[in-house]
Amino acid sequence: MLKFELLKNDRQTRARRGRVTTPHGVIETPIFMPVGTHGALKAMTPAQALETEAQIILANTYHLHLKPGEGLVEKAGGLHSFMQWPKPILTDSGGFQVFSLPNKEIGEQGVHFKDEVTGKRIFIGPQEAMSIQNALGADIIMAFDECIPYPSTHAYAAKSIKKTLRWAEACQKHHRREDQALFGIVQGGVYDDLRRDCAKALTSMNFPGYAIGGVSVGEGLELLKKVVEYTEPFLPQEKPRYLMGVGLPEDILESIERGMDMFDCVIPTRYARSATLFTRRGKIRLTNRRYRRDFFPVDPSCDCYCCKNFTRAYLHHLFSANEILSATLAAIHNVRFYLNMVAGARKAIEEDDYLRFKDDFLAEYLSD
Repeated sequence: MLKFELLKNDRQTRARRGRVTTPHGVIETPIFMPVGTHGALKAMTPAQALETEAQIILANTYHLHLKPGEGLVEKAGGLHSFMQWPKPILTDSGGFQVFSLPNKEIGEQGVHFKDEVTGKRIFIGPQEAMSIQNALGADIIMAFDECIPYPSTHAYAAKSIKKTLRWAEACQKHHRREDQALFGIVQGGVYDDLRRDCAKALTSMNFPGYAIGGVSVGEGLELLKKVVEYTEPFLPQEKPRYLMGVGLPEDILESIERGMDMFDCVIPTRYARSATLFTRRGKIRLTNRRYRRDFFPVDPSCDCYCCKNFTRAYLHHLFSANEILSATLAAIHNVRFYLNMVAGARKAIEEDDYLRFKDDFLAEYLSD
């Protein structure tokens, strides 16, 4: 069972310091969750992820359903055992991936689509999403929702949230495991009245946690902030809030200020594979020739394995030589950068100093 403790509210902002307890351990919030889409963080071992002090990781229902299949994962003892990750796991419902596919057919009961590799016709609805996630065995699972594109008309978004709410009720009905916490997902595009209505309806269903979905679909930071600002007041104070698919450091810090607790994104590991690393003074691209003779760490202020042992020149060499180790060291650094950032946010909230922390962090990060 999931337990949430609200430990502190920042006096100047809506930022919150919390603690989520799950069957596989405690999560201190605000927290960033690295993404292991196929049950693995790209270019990182579970031991390396633990060394970055990752507290919870995310895996993808849609991809694990296609390969290797939830039945095999269940026979292996569940996702924790299968991938040898001892801490909490969150699985998304697969809704975002399904709705981003071409030639999908959205009906009242769910979505028909084709396997991109085999061409096999597949159906996922609320019952199927619950069955898959129950078999995978993550600590936190997500309701199946319709993730609408940006931009969408008010009429389309209004029709969509009615479907999302019906599916949320169906997910509660078909959810079978008490050791897994099912979160509801607030949709409604960029329309404040629809976000409000969807949030109110979901909170009346008494989920153990709530997510804001549909905010990483191209709307930009300013609209993201507005959506969070007018949705957050309708989410319960005593339950965790998860902002799905967000994002860049500035996205996360602005959303923490507006009352969000949990975040996930593929950006740290994806950027790492293309030689883009995060530092306190912004992003750097290590394939640039300027780093060929740069014997400083990636970020002198960082305490990760990469920064404590290797130089920018060495990583430049690894990327130039197309060595696999380049992606590993870069991923370790980027994930640790994000986790250090949210750890700083937690400390600042405890000290009623979040606004200064955020402003100082972004002033340095966005300075170049």
